[in-house]
Amino acid sequence: MQYRTLGRSGTVVSTYALGTMTFGAEATEESSHAILDSYFAAGGNFIDTADVYSKGVSEEIIGRWLANRPEERDSAVVATKGRFPMGTSPNDVGTSRRRLTRALDDSLRRLGVDQIDLYQLHAWDPITPLEETLRFLEDSVSRGKIAYYGFSNFLGWQLTKAVHVASAHGWNLPVTLQPQYSLLVREIESEIVPAALDAGIGLLPWSPLGGGWLSGKYKRDQAPQGATRLGENPERGMEAWKARNDNPRTWAVIDAVEGIAAARGISPSQVALAWLADRPAVTSVILGARTTEQLADNLAAADVQLTPDETSRLTQASEPQAGVYPYGPLAQEQRSRRIEGGR
Repeated sequence: MQYRTLGRSGTVVSTYALGTMTFGAEATEESSHAILDSYFAAGGNFIDTADVYSKGVSEEIIGRWLANRPEERDSAVVATKGRFPMGTSPNDVGTSRRRLTRALDDSLRRLGVDQIDLYQLHAWDPITPLEETLRFLEDSVSRGKIAYYGFSNFLGWQLTKAVHVASAHGWNLPVTLQPQYSLLVREIESEIVPAALDAGIGLLPWSPLGGGWLSGKYKRDQAPQGATRLGENPERGMEAWKARNDNPRTWAVIDAVEGIAAARGISPSQVALAWLADRPAVTSVILGARTTEQLADNLAAADVQLTPDETSRLTQASEPQAGVYPYGPLAQEQRSRRIEGGR
């Protein structure tokens, strides 16, 4: 396992984080604890969760695991999020001071910790004044309830505005942004990645395997079956599956990934994860696993170093489709001039 600093901070985290959205939903408490054991045994130290994951159950499962493992409790860097509804009241959602005060206290209680290492806003709130939200985060850092804060699912202008508002007030600055990012979803490279690089923000990509597509488990024009999320529950996204299946770019990317994997004798997942971990601004890639076997395969990506030729093949095959101005040729030219691998 390799390690990097958490964005602009001095805290060190593993290049692969453990996402825990499956805890309490697709993974029982026993299997969730086994996944945590395997992850830390492999050298991982960065756990990512959220209050809405299984309506707080994910945090509770992590909290009980930490309580019984004092050594891992001391070394673990724990991140959680608040913003989405945890109740039916109109004040049970958003990033107001009232909402986040309760959300943060509830997360601290469920996790059984005195301080959360990284507290993230799960998404932008168009209603609450940004100054109110950022002042809450500043106060929470001052009171020792959180060490650092970051964002998730912010657009480029939202990230830049938050950085400038915090800077203007002399408040602590955000250290991370958690976006969807993979070989199949690279649109953030037009504005969000440059905004993160400009602000010294570390990226924590979620869905790094494109919802399982980059693991090689889906086949062209074959509806998902068996032990896959869509195979077990087709209602959760068959329309999105069809759109991706019908897109020639999807299969160009998968062909490139599987070709490199076959030549190296490793899994397609490891190829896709290794490419993503080496992208500009990426601090730690969030892995989501339902079993220890899935986790072990994904963590093996830490030992994969792609050659420049392999990286180029993957990057070219996955180049985002040209859009309209300014996201067409101009954005592509800007990407081509960016120094690959810089952070």
